[in-house]
Amino acid sequence: MRDLWLRDERKLRALATGLFVYALALRLYFGAHIDLMPEETYYWNYSRHLDFGYLDHPPMVAWLIRGGTALFGATEFGVRIAAVCCGAITALFTYRLTKNLFGPAAAALALALLQVMPFYFLSGMLMTPDTPLTAAWAASLYFLERALIGGSARAWWWAGLCLGLGMLSKYTIGLLGLAVLIFMIVDRRSRHWLGRPQPYAAAVLAFAIFSPVIVWNAEHHWISFLFQTTRRIAGAPRFSLHKLIGASMLLLTPTGFFAAVYGLARPAAEIEEQKANTRAGTRLLRMATLVPLAVFAFFSLRREVKLDWTGAPWIAALPLIAVEIIHAGRSTAAGARAWIRASCGPSIVAMALLYPLGLYHLAAGIPGVGYSRQTELLPVGWRRLGYSVGRLSEDYRRRYGVAPLVVGMDRYVIASELAFYAPNRVDALANTSSAHLFGGSGLMYQLWVPAKRQRGRTLLLVSFNAQSLDAKSVRAAVRELGPIERLPLRRGNTPIRDAYYRFASGYRGPAPSRAPRP
Repeated sequence: MRDLWLRDERKLRALATGLFVYALALRLYFGAHIDLMPEETYYWNYSRHLDFGYLDHPPMVAWLIRGGTALFGATEFGVRIAAVCCGAITALFTYRLTKNLFGPAAAALALALLQVMPFYFLSGMLMTPDTPLTAAWAASLYFLERALIGGSARAWWWAGLCLGLGMLSKYTIGLLGLAVLIFMIVDRRSRHWLGRPQPYAAAVLAFAIFSPVIVWNAEHHWISFLFQTTRRIAGAPRFSLHKLIGASMLLLTPTGFFAAVYGLARPAAEIEEQKANTRAGTRLLRMATLVPLAVFAFFSLRREVKLDWTGAPWIAALPLIAVEIIHAGRSTAAGARAWIRASCGPSIVAMALLYPLGLYHLAAGIPGVGYSRQTELLPVGWRRLGYSVGRLSEDYRRRYGVAPLVVGMDRYVIASELAFYAPNRVDALANTSSAHLFGGSGLMYQLWVPAKRQRGRTLLLVSFNAQSLDAKSVRAAVRELGPIERLPLRRGNTPIRDAYYRFASGYRGPAPSRAPRP
Protein backbone atom coordinates (compact mmCIF):
# COMPACT_ATOMS: atom_id res chain seq x y z
CA MET A 1 0.00 0.00 0.00
CA ARG A 2 1.41 3.36 -1.03
CA ASP A 3 1.89 6.11 1.51
CA LEU A 4 -0.51 8.79 0.35
CA TRP A 5 1.12 11.56 2.41
CA LEU A 6 4.30 11.16 0.38
CA ARG A 7 2.30 11.87 -2.78
CA ASP A 8 0.61 15.04 -1.53
CA GLU A 9 2.79 18.15 -1.73
CA ARG A 10 0.48 20.17 0.51
CA LYS A 11 0.65 17.56 3.26
CA LEU A 12 4.43 17.47 2.99
CA ARG A 13 4.64 21.26 3.31
CA ALA A 14 2.32 21.18 6.33
CA LEU A 15 4.39 18.41 7.91
CA ALA A 16 7.64 20.31 7.33
CA THR A 17 6.26 23.57 8.70
CA GLY A 18 4.76 21.88 11.74
CA LEU A 19 7.92 19.94 12.56
CA PHE A 20 10.12 23.02 12.10
CA VAL A 21 8.01 25.06 14.55
CA TYR A 22 7.79 22.09 16.94
CA ALA A 23 11.55 21.47 16.91
CA LEU A 24 12.26 25.19 17.30
CA ALA A 25 10.03 25.36 20.36
CA LEU A 26 11.74 22.33 21.93
CA ARG A 27 15.19 23.79 21.28
CA LEU A 28 14.36 27.20 22.69
CA TYR A 29 12.62 25.91 25.83
CA PHE A 30 14.83 23.01 26.80
CA GLY A 31 17.97 24.78 25.64
CA ALA A 32 17.31 27.25 28.45
CA HIS A 33 16.43 24.64 31.10
CA ILE A 34 18.96 21.81 30.65
CA ASP A 35 22.46 22.03 32.12
CA LEU A 36 25.20 22.60 29.58
CA MET A 37 27.02 19.61 28.14
CA PRO A 38 30.70 19.34 29.17
CA GLU A 39 31.78 20.29 25.64
CA GLU A 40 29.60 23.39 25.79
CA THR A 41 31.13 24.62 29.04
CA TYR A 42 34.60 23.93 27.63
CA TYR A 43 33.78 26.10 24.60
CA TRP A 44 32.29 28.71 26.93
CA ASN A 45 35.75 28.79 28.51
CA TYR A 46 37.05 29.37 24.98
CA SER A 47 34.78 32.42 24.79
CA ARG A 48 36.28 33.84 27.97
CA HIS A 49 39.76 33.47 26.44
CA LEU A 50 38.99 34.90 22.99
CA ASP A 51 41.63 34.23 20.36
CA PHE A 52 42.07 33.31 16.70
CA GLY A 53 42.76 29.67 17.49
CA TYR A 54 42.72 26.94 20.09
CA LEU A 55 44.50 23.63 20.48
CA ASP A 56 41.63 21.42 19.36
CA HIS A 57 39.43 23.69 17.17
CA PRO A 58 39.25 26.95 15.23
CA PRO A 59 37.60 29.94 16.96
CA MET A 60 34.09 30.23 15.50
CA VAL A 61 32.37 28.39 18.36
CA ALA A 62 34.02 30.75 20.87
CA TRP A 63 32.98 33.85 18.94
CA LEU A 64 29.36 32.70 18.67
CA ILE A 65 29.13 31.87 22.37
CA ARG A 66 30.67 35.23 23.26
CA GLY A 67 28.05 36.97 21.14
CA GLY A 68 25.19 34.97 22.64
CA THR A 69 26.30 35.52 26.23
CA ALA A 70 26.85 39.23 25.56
CA LEU A 71 23.18 39.49 24.58
CA PHE A 72 21.58 37.05 27.04
CA GLY A 73 24.13 36.66 29.83
CA ALA A 74 26.26 33.69 30.84
CA THR A 75 23.27 31.34 30.89
CA GLU A 76 22.39 28.14 29.11
CA PHE A 77 20.21 30.15 26.73
CA GLY A 78 23.01 32.63 26.07
CA VAL A 79 25.46 29.85 25.24
CA ARG A 80 23.00 27.98 23.00
CA ILE A 81 21.08 30.70 21.15
CA ALA A 82 23.63 30.75 18.32
CA ALA A 83 23.09 27.01 17.87
CA VAL A 84 19.39 27.62 17.28
CA CYS A 85 20.25 30.28 14.69
CA CYS A 86 22.72 27.94 12.98
CA GLY A 87 20.07 25.22 12.89
CA ALA A 88 17.70 27.63 11.12
CA ILE A 89 20.43 28.51 8.61
CA THR A 90 21.04 24.82 7.93
CA ALA A 91 17.31 24.28 7.35
CA LEU A 92 17.02 27.28 5.02
CA PHE A 93 19.87 26.32 2.71
CA THR A 94 19.03 22.60 2.71
CA TYR A 95 15.47 23.45 1.72
CA ARG A 96 16.57 25.79 -1.07
CA LEU A 97 19.19 23.35 -2.38
CA THR A 98 16.70 20.49 -2.50
CA LYS A 99 14.03 22.65 -4.12
CA ASN A 100 16.43 23.79 -6.84
CA LEU A 101 17.32 20.23 -7.78
CA PHE A 102 14.29 18.10 -7.00
CA GLY A 103 11.29 20.35 -6.51
CA PRO A 104 9.16 21.60 -3.58
CA ALA A 105 7.88 18.19 -2.42
CA ALA A 106 11.39 16.81 -1.88
CA ALA A 107 12.43 20.12 -0.30
CA ALA A 108 9.58 19.93 2.20
CA LEU A 109 10.48 16.37 3.15
CA ALA A 110 14.18 17.27 3.50
CA LEU A 111 13.19 20.10 5.85
CA ALA A 112 11.02 17.71 7.86
CA LEU A 113 13.81 15.13 8.12
CA LEU A 114 16.22 17.78 9.43
CA GLN A 115 13.93 18.28 12.42
CA VAL A 116 13.85 14.62 13.46
CA MET A 117 17.25 13.16 12.55
CA PRO A 118 19.26 13.08 15.80
CA PHE A 119 22.40 14.84 14.58
CA TYR A 120 20.58 17.76 13.00
CA PHE A 121 18.06 18.14 15.80
CA LEU A 122 20.81 18.27 18.42
CA SER A 123 23.20 20.41 16.35
CA GLY A 124 20.40 22.99 16.23
CA MET A 125 20.35 23.09 20.02
CA LEU A 126 23.81 22.25 21.44
CA MET A 127 26.64 24.72 20.90
CA THR A 128 29.64 22.77 19.57
CA PRO A 129 31.93 23.34 16.55
CA ASP A 130 29.75 20.95 14.53
CA THR A 131 26.87 23.43 14.76
CA PRO A 132 28.36 26.33 12.74
CA LEU A 133 30.20 23.76 10.59
CA THR A 134 26.90 22.18 9.53
CA ALA A 135 25.36 25.57 8.74
CA ALA A 136 28.41 26.58 6.69
CA TRP A 137 28.40 23.19 4.92
CA ALA A 138 24.74 23.56 3.92
CA ALA A 139 25.23 27.15 2.75
CA SER A 140 28.39 26.23 0.80
CA LEU A 141 26.57 23.40 -0.97
CA TYR A 142 23.74 25.71 -1.96
CA PHE A 143 26.01 28.34 -3.50
CA LEU A 144 28.23 25.70 -5.14
CA GLU A 145 25.13 24.23 -6.75
CA ARG A 146 24.12 27.70 -7.94
CA ALA A 147 27.60 28.15 -9.43
CA LEU A 148 28.22 24.70 -10.91
CA ILE A 149 24.68 23.71 -11.89
CA GLY A 150 22.91 27.06 -12.09
CA GLY A 151 25.81 28.78 -13.87
CA SER A 152 25.94 31.80 -11.54
CA ALA A 153 29.41 33.37 -11.50
CA ARG A 154 28.47 35.56 -8.52
CA ALA A 155 27.62 32.47 -6.44
CA TRP A 156 31.33 31.61 -6.30
CA TRP A 157 31.95 34.59 -4.02
CA TRP A 158 29.26 33.42 -1.62
CA ALA A 159 30.63 29.89 -1.76
CA GLY A 160 34.11 31.19 -0.88
CA LEU A 161 32.67 33.17 2.04
CA CYS A 162 30.78 30.17 3.40
CA LEU A 163 33.75 27.83 2.99
CA GLY A 164 35.94 30.31 4.84
CA LEU A 165 33.44 30.56 7.69
CA GLY A 166 33.28 26.77 7.72
CA MET A 167 37.07 26.58 8.07
CA LEU A 168 36.78 28.91 11.06
CA SER A 169 34.35 26.37 12.52
CA LYS A 170 36.08 23.04 11.90
CA TYR A 171 38.86 21.96 9.56
CA THR A 172 36.91 19.07 8.03
CA ILE A 173 34.99 21.32 5.63
CA GLY A 174 38.17 21.26 3.55
CA LEU A 175 36.95 17.84 2.38
CA LEU A 176 34.01 19.58 0.68
CA GLY A 177 36.48 21.70 -1.28
CA LEU A 178 38.28 18.53 -2.35
CA ALA A 179 34.98 16.96 -3.44
CA VAL A 180 34.08 20.00 -5.54
CA LEU A 181 37.49 20.02 -7.22
CA ILE A 182 37.11 16.35 -8.17
CA PHE A 183 33.59 17.05 -9.44
CA MET A 184 34.79 19.87 -11.69
CA ILE A 185 37.47 17.61 -13.13
CA VAL A 186 35.18 14.66 -13.90
CA ASP A 187 31.98 16.51 -14.85
CA ARG A 188 32.10 17.64 -18.47
CA ARG A 189 29.61 20.48 -18.02
CA SER A 190 31.47 21.92 -15.02
CA ARG A 191 35.00 21.50 -16.35
CA HIS A 192 35.00 24.91 -18.04
CA TRP A 193 35.10 26.58 -14.61
CA LEU A 194 38.68 25.36 -14.22
CA GLY A 195 39.66 27.89 -16.87
CA ARG A 196 37.78 30.81 -15.31
CA PRO A 197 38.88 33.04 -12.40
CA GLN A 198 35.81 32.73 -10.15
CA PRO A 199 36.64 29.38 -8.46
CA TYR A 200 40.17 30.56 -7.72
CA ALA A 201 38.90 33.88 -6.37
CA ALA A 202 36.53 31.92 -4.10
CA ALA A 203 39.45 29.83 -2.85
CA VAL A 204 41.49 32.97 -2.17
CA LEU A 205 38.57 34.50 -0.26
CA ALA A 206 38.14 31.35 1.85
CA PHE A 207 41.89 31.29 2.55
CA ALA A 208 41.87 34.98 3.53
CA ILE A 209 39.03 34.41 6.00
CA PHE A 210 40.87 31.42 7.46
CA SER A 211 44.31 33.08 7.52
CA PRO A 212 44.12 34.36 11.15
CA VAL A 213 43.95 30.71 12.26
CA ILE A 214 47.09 29.97 10.26
CA VAL A 215 48.88 32.94 11.83
CA TRP A 216 47.80 31.82 15.32
CA ASN A 217 49.10 28.31 14.65
CA ALA A 218 52.41 29.67 13.40
CA GLU A 219 52.76 31.69 16.61
CA HIS A 220 51.95 28.62 18.72
CA HIS A 221 54.24 26.07 17.06
CA TRP A 222 51.42 24.70 14.84
CA ILE A 223 49.86 22.99 17.85
CA SER A 224 46.30 22.86 16.51
CA PHE A 225 47.24 21.49 13.09
CA LEU A 226 49.51 18.92 14.72
CA PHE A 227 46.83 17.99 17.25
CA GLN A 228 44.34 17.28 14.46
CA THR A 229 46.82 15.30 12.32
CA THR A 230 49.63 13.49 14.10
CA ARG A 231 47.52 12.91 17.22
CA ARG A 232 44.79 11.25 15.13
CA ILE A 233 47.21 8.71 13.66
CA ALA A 234 49.15 8.04 16.87
CA GLY A 235 48.66 4.91 18.93
CA ALA A 236 48.06 1.27 18.15
CA PRO A 237 46.04 0.41 15.00
CA ARG A 238 42.35 -0.22 15.63
CA PHE A 239 39.68 -1.22 13.12
CA SER A 240 36.56 0.92 13.58
CA LEU A 241 34.70 0.91 10.26
CA HIS A 242 31.78 -0.82 11.95
CA LYS A 243 31.63 2.03 14.47
CA LEU A 244 31.59 4.58 11.65
CA ILE A 245 28.62 2.80 10.06
CA GLY A 246 26.86 2.47 13.40
CA ALA A 247 27.44 6.15 14.14
CA SER A 248 25.93 7.11 10.79
CA MET A 249 22.83 5.02 11.51
CA LEU A 250 22.52 6.69 14.91
CA LEU A 251 22.97 10.20 13.48
CA LEU A 252 20.45 9.70 10.65
CA THR A 253 18.17 7.01 12.12
CA PRO A 254 18.16 3.58 10.39
CA THR A 255 15.49 4.73 7.93
CA GLY A 256 17.52 7.78 6.95
CA PHE A 257 20.73 5.79 6.66
CA PHE A 258 19.31 3.14 4.33
CA ALA A 259 17.50 5.79 2.29
CA ALA A 260 20.89 7.51 1.92
CA VAL A 261 22.50 4.26 0.77
CA TYR A 262 19.83 3.73 -1.88
CA GLY A 263 19.87 7.39 -2.88
CA LEU A 264 23.64 7.31 -3.36
CA ALA A 265 23.47 4.01 -5.24
CA ARG A 266 20.48 4.77 -7.46
CA PRO A 267 20.93 3.02 -10.84
CA ALA A 268 22.31 5.13 -13.67
CA ALA A 269 19.24 4.39 -15.78
CA GLU A 270 17.02 6.16 -13.24
CA ILE A 271 19.34 9.15 -13.13
CA GLU A 272 19.45 9.44 -16.92
CA GLU A 273 15.67 9.88 -16.94
CA GLN A 274 16.05 13.11 -14.96
CA LYS A 275 16.52 16.59 -16.41
CA ALA A 276 20.08 17.63 -17.24
CA ASN A 277 20.43 19.98 -14.25
CA THR A 278 18.95 17.37 -11.93
CA ARG A 279 21.38 14.74 -13.18
CA ALA A 280 24.33 17.08 -12.67
CA GLY A 281 23.03 18.08 -9.24
CA THR A 282 22.67 14.44 -8.24
CA ARG A 283 26.27 13.78 -9.25
CA LEU A 284 27.42 16.84 -7.29
CA LEU A 285 25.60 15.70 -4.15
CA ARG A 286 26.98 12.20 -4.52
CA MET A 287 30.51 13.50 -4.84
CA ALA A 288 30.06 15.91 -1.92
CA THR A 289 28.84 13.01 0.24
CA LEU A 290 31.09 10.17 -0.85
CA VAL A 291 34.47 11.97 -0.85
CA PRO A 292 34.36 12.94 2.85
CA LEU A 293 32.84 9.57 3.77
CA ALA A 294 35.56 7.76 1.84
CA VAL A 295 38.24 9.66 3.76
CA PHE A 296 36.64 8.80 7.10
CA ALA A 297 36.09 5.18 6.05
CA PHE A 298 39.74 4.82 5.04
CA PHE A 299 40.81 6.35 8.35
CA SER A 300 38.53 3.97 10.26
CA LEU A 301 40.35 0.93 8.84
CA ARG A 302 43.26 1.63 11.17
CA ARG A 303 42.17 4.26 13.68
CA GLU A 304 39.37 5.11 16.09
CA VAL A 305 36.59 7.41 14.85
CA LYS A 306 34.28 9.82 16.66
CA LEU A 307 30.49 9.76 16.67
CA ASP A 308 29.97 13.18 15.13
CA TRP A 309 32.51 13.10 12.30
CA THR A 310 30.08 12.30 9.49
CA GLY A 311 27.24 14.52 10.69
CA ALA A 312 27.96 17.62 8.61
CA PRO A 313 29.03 15.70 5.45
CA TRP A 314 25.72 13.80 5.43
CA ILE A 315 23.95 17.13 4.79
CA ALA A 316 24.81 16.68 1.10
CA ALA A 317 22.82 13.43 1.10
CA LEU A 318 19.67 14.96 2.65
CA PRO A 319 18.17 15.90 -0.75
CA LEU A 320 18.94 12.41 -2.05
CA ILE A 321 17.38 10.84 1.05
CA ALA A 322 14.21 12.90 0.57
CA VAL A 323 13.98 11.96 -3.11
CA GLU A 324 14.55 8.28 -2.33
CA ILE A 325 11.80 8.23 0.32
CA ILE A 326 9.36 9.99 -2.00
CA HIS A 327 10.31 7.61 -4.83
CA ALA A 328 9.75 4.62 -2.54
CA GLY A 329 6.40 6.03 -1.43
CA ARG A 330 5.20 6.49 -5.00
CA SER A 331 6.31 3.11 -6.31
CA THR A 332 5.59 -0.56 -5.74
CA ALA A 333 9.17 -1.22 -4.73
CA ALA A 334 9.78 -4.34 -2.64
CA GLY A 335 12.46 -5.39 -0.20
CA ALA A 336 14.52 -2.73 1.53
CA ARG A 337 12.86 0.10 -0.39
CA ALA A 338 9.46 -1.11 0.78
CA TRP A 339 10.82 -1.07 4.34
CA ILE A 340 12.07 2.51 3.86
CA ARG A 341 8.63 3.50 2.64
CA ALA A 342 6.85 1.78 5.51
CA SER A 343 9.20 2.96 8.25
CA CYS A 344 9.48 6.64 7.30
CA GLY A 345 6.21 7.80 8.89
CA PRO A 346 6.59 5.79 12.12
CA SER A 347 10.23 6.95 12.42
CA ILE A 348 9.20 10.60 12.20
CA VAL A 349 6.47 10.11 14.79
CA ALA A 350 8.74 8.11 17.13
CA MET A 351 11.53 10.70 17.06
CA ALA A 352 9.08 13.57 17.50
CA LEU A 353 7.79 11.88 20.67
CA LEU A 354 11.18 10.74 21.95
CA TYR A 355 12.83 14.18 21.98
CA PRO A 356 10.49 15.90 24.47
CA LEU A 357 10.57 12.86 26.77
CA GLY A 358 14.36 12.67 26.76
CA LEU A 359 14.80 16.41 27.12
CA TYR A 360 12.28 16.58 29.96
CA HIS A 361 14.16 13.82 31.79
CA LEU A 362 17.38 15.81 31.47
CA ALA A 363 15.72 19.05 32.56
CA ALA A 364 13.55 17.85 35.45
CA GLY A 365 13.74 14.07 35.71
CA ILE A 366 11.07 11.43 35.16
CA PRO A 367 10.10 9.80 38.50
CA GLY A 368 11.48 6.29 38.82
CA VAL A 369 13.90 6.67 35.90
CA GLY A 370 17.58 6.98 36.78
CA TYR A 371 20.62 8.27 34.94
CA SER A 372 23.62 6.63 33.34
CA ARG A 373 26.68 6.20 35.50
CA GLN A 374 28.58 8.04 32.80
CA THR A 375 27.28 11.39 34.00
CA GLU A 376 30.34 13.14 32.59
CA LEU A 377 28.64 12.63 29.21
CA LEU A 378 25.27 14.03 30.33
CA PRO A 379 24.00 17.53 31.15
CA VAL A 380 22.75 16.42 34.56
CA GLY A 381 23.82 17.40 38.08
CA TRP A 382 26.47 19.93 37.09
CA ARG A 383 24.72 22.93 38.61
CA ARG A 384 24.53 21.16 41.98
CA LEU A 385 28.15 20.03 41.78
CA GLY A 386 29.35 23.50 40.80
CA TYR A 387 27.52 25.08 43.71
CA SER A 388 28.83 22.52 46.21
CA VAL A 389 32.45 22.82 45.08
CA GLY A 390 32.12 26.59 44.97
CA ARG A 391 31.01 26.66 48.61
CA LEU A 392 33.94 24.44 49.59
CA SER A 393 36.33 26.80 47.84
CA GLU A 394 34.75 29.87 49.42
CA ASP A 395 34.87 28.33 52.92
CA TYR A 396 38.58 27.63 52.43
CA ARG A 397 39.20 31.20 51.26
CA ARG A 398 37.42 32.64 54.29
CA ARG A 399 39.40 30.43 56.64
CA TYR A 400 42.87 30.88 55.14
CA GLY A 401 42.59 34.12 53.17
CA VAL A 402 43.41 32.63 49.78
CA ALA A 403 41.30 30.67 47.30
CA PRO A 404 42.42 27.14 46.37
CA LEU A 405 42.93 26.13 42.76
CA VAL A 406 40.02 23.82 41.85
CA VAL A 407 41.31 20.92 39.75
CA GLY A 408 39.02 18.63 37.79
CA MET A 409 40.84 15.31 37.53
CA ASP A 410 40.24 14.74 33.82
CA ARG A 411 41.08 16.54 30.56
CA TYR A 412 38.47 19.30 30.62
CA VAL A 413 35.02 18.01 31.58
CA ILE A 414 34.94 18.62 35.34
CA ALA A 415 37.00 21.82 35.24
CA SER A 416 34.84 23.39 32.53
CA GLU A 417 31.55 22.53 34.24
CA LEU A 418 32.79 23.73 37.63
CA ALA A 419 33.93 27.04 36.14
CA PHE A 420 30.56 27.72 34.49
CA TYR A 421 28.41 26.63 37.43
CA ALA A 422 30.56 28.18 40.17
CA PRO A 423 28.78 30.73 42.39
CA ASN A 424 31.48 33.25 41.41
CA ARG A 425 32.38 32.69 37.76
CA VAL A 426 34.96 35.49 37.59
CA ASP A 427 37.08 33.92 40.33
CA ALA A 428 36.42 30.41 39.03
CA LEU A 429 37.82 31.18 35.58
CA ALA A 430 41.14 32.15 37.14
CA ASN A 431 41.12 29.36 39.72
CA THR A 432 40.04 26.23 37.84
CA SER A 433 42.30 23.77 36.07
CA SER A 434 42.59 20.15 34.96
CA ALA A 435 44.61 16.96 35.24
CA HIS A 436 47.57 18.30 33.25
CA LEU A 437 48.90 19.48 36.62
CA PHE A 438 49.67 15.81 37.31
CA GLY A 439 51.03 14.85 33.91
CA GLY A 440 47.71 14.08 32.22
CA SER A 441 46.10 15.80 29.29
CA GLY A 442 44.56 19.23 29.82
CA LEU A 443 43.93 20.50 26.28
CA MET A 444 43.65 24.31 26.44
CA TYR A 445 44.02 24.34 30.22
CA GLN A 446 47.71 23.71 29.67
CA LEU A 447 47.92 27.15 28.06
CA TRP A 448 45.39 28.92 30.28
CA VAL A 449 46.72 27.57 33.60
CA PRO A 450 50.38 26.54 33.14
CA ALA A 451 51.57 24.07 35.76
CA LYS A 452 54.77 25.96 36.49
CA ARG A 453 52.82 29.03 37.66
CA GLN A 454 50.84 27.05 40.25
CA ARG A 455 53.76 25.95 42.42
CA GLY A 456 53.12 26.31 46.12
CA ARG A 457 49.34 26.59 45.78
CA THR A 458 46.70 24.61 47.60
CA LEU A 459 44.52 22.51 45.31
CA LEU A 460 40.94 21.32 45.66
CA LEU A 461 40.87 18.08 43.68
CA VAL A 462 37.49 16.90 42.30
CA SER A 463 36.76 13.60 40.58
CA PHE A 464 34.10 10.97 39.98
CA ASN A 465 36.72 8.33 40.74
CA ALA A 466 38.06 8.33 44.30
CA GLN A 467 41.14 6.36 43.26
CA SER A 468 42.31 9.15 40.95
CA LEU A 469 42.60 11.42 43.99
CA ASP A 470 45.15 9.06 45.54
CA ALA A 471 47.23 8.23 42.46
CA LYS A 472 51.03 8.15 42.61
CA SER A 473 51.20 11.16 40.30
CA VAL A 474 49.11 13.15 42.79
CA ARG A 475 51.16 12.13 45.82
CA ALA A 476 54.41 12.97 44.03
CA ALA A 477 53.22 16.44 43.03
CA VAL A 478 52.08 17.84 46.41
CA ARG A 479 53.47 18.22 49.90
CA GLU A 480 50.38 17.19 51.92
CA LEU A 481 47.02 15.57 51.21
CA GLY A 482 43.77 15.90 53.13
CA PRO A 483 41.15 13.17 53.51
CA ILE A 484 39.03 12.05 50.56
CA GLU A 485 35.42 13.17 51.04
CA ARG A 486 32.28 12.02 49.25
CA LEU A 487 29.93 14.49 47.58
CA PRO A 488 26.64 12.75 46.63
CA LEU A 489 24.68 14.22 43.73
CA ARG A 490 20.92 13.78 43.67
CA ARG A 491 17.88 15.18 41.91
CA GLY A 492 15.07 15.01 44.44
CA ASN A 493 15.02 11.37 45.58
CA THR A 494 16.84 10.14 42.47
CA PRO A 495 20.59 9.56 42.86
CA ILE A 496 22.74 10.80 40.02
CA ARG A 497 26.27 9.91 41.01
CA ASP A 498 28.84 10.38 43.76
CA ALA A 499 31.66 12.85 43.31
CA TYR A 500 34.78 12.95 45.51
CA TYR A 501 37.12 15.70 46.62
CA ARG A 502 40.17 16.34 48.75
CA PHE A 503 42.47 19.26 49.46
CA ALA A 504 46.16 19.08 48.54
CA SER A 505 48.66 21.67 49.74
CA GLY A 506 52.12 22.63 48.55
CA TYR A 507 51.86 21.85 44.81
CA ARG A 508 55.33 21.10 43.38
CA GLY A 509 54.48 20.43 39.74
CA PRO A 510 54.24 17.13 37.82
CA ALA A 511 57.06 14.62 38.02
CA PRO A 512 59.56 15.05 35.15
CA SER A 513 58.59 11.65 33.72
CA ARG A 514 54.94 12.76 33.57
CA ALA A 515 55.15 15.98 31.59
CA PRO A 516 51.71 17.21 30.50
CA ARG A 517 50.56 16.11 27.05
CA PRO A 518 47.81 17.57 24.84
